[in-house]
Amino acid sequence: MDFILNHTDLTSSARAGTLHTDHGVIETPVFMPVGTAGAVKALHFKELRDDIRAQIVLGNTYHLYLRPGAEIIEKAGGLQQFNGWRKPMLTDSGGFQIFSLAALRKFTEDGVVFQSHIDGSKHFFTPEKSIDIQRSLGADIIMAFDECTPYPCDYQYARSSMALTHRWLERCINHFSQTECPHGYKQSLFPIVQGSVYKDLRLKSAEFIASQNADGNAIGGLSVGEPVEIMYEMTEEVCAILPIQKPRYLMGVGTPANILHSIALGVDMFDCVIPTRNGRNGMLFTRNGIINIKNEKWKEDFSPLEAEGSVFPDIEYSKAYLRHLFISKEILAAMIATIHNLGFYMWLMQEARKKIIEGTFVAWKDTMVKQLMQRL
Repeated sequence: MDFILNHTDLTSSARAGTLHTDHGVIETPVFMPVGTAGAVKALHFKELRDDIRAQIVLGNTYHLYLRPGAEIIEKAGGLQQFNGWRKPMLTDSGGFQIFSLAALRKFTEDGVVFQSHIDGSKHFFTPEKSIDIQRSLGADIIMAFDECTPYPCDYQYARSSMALTHRWLERCINHFSQTECPHGYKQSLFPIVQGSVYKDLRLKSAEFIASQNADGNAIGGLSVGEPVEIMYEMTEEVCAILPIQKPRYLMGVGTPANILHSIALGVDMFDCVIPTRNGRNGMLFTRNGIINIKNEKWKEDFSPLEAEGSVFPDIEYSKAYLRHLFISKEILAAMIATIHNLGFYMWLMQEARKKIIEGTFVAWKDTMVKQLMQRL
């Protein structure tokens, strides 16, 4: 994998880059729609590719391991062959989903014992097993197995957890170096910075991660309930240490405003369920603010969803019609809202890249953030 920095903003740490993978080129900053079980909910990949124009999609190791199973996906020729998405993919390690199981898992030095949320069956993930599963899935970018600390958590726990993540990373890297993708193309392993909300731990973790000389690096354990100001502070500290010439991925972030602020701090890659999950619940993100389409005020509003929008439902459907679909519990409502929100996120990334290259990013960001946070 090759990452080329095309432009760096003069008044912030924002960057525009190009990421080359065996399944295609990715222009950064980039947002990755979440395709948990090998599909982005409520969408065909044709819509995701041709209308929304997503560049890369995220798959979830935990969920795909449980069903249909990594062995089935490997037999199919990898996740891209199995689901029909022929462009780049990233898989997470399964660590965050196991972390979210809380009472259903137990951490040890070797790995994590957990119970399936589907049938209660017991499973054991180690760093090596996570790598093996992700090799089988065949994503272009795979993640190191880590422990994501909750918020709040005390300092001693955060330090111990970070040290465990670092030891697991060494095992991930060792196993990754001894294995190959069974589908015949290159995969890149990204390690993950941890350390909760403690500056000294974050700096120590960032230095350790940077020393591994991986193809790219991720920042984990944020956007888990901490105040947004702390998230930005930790992100800024970490980005100051992670290598300039490698892509930086802030995991699980976030709202449009979160993303713009984080781009300014030097982040290149993002993923989050917000545009799809909130869309299915009737929340639309637009250039002028947030719309709750279920509100009574839209009942007789026959104007387009977003006249200047970038995807076909923005012009084809009115606010009144989409509200009617939601109130009537029509499946089409979730589909339209999901296409709109992901189309908006892609537009936001493209526009951010353009402004970075033009040298007007910061002024544009400050104006956009105010507009994006308005409730319409």
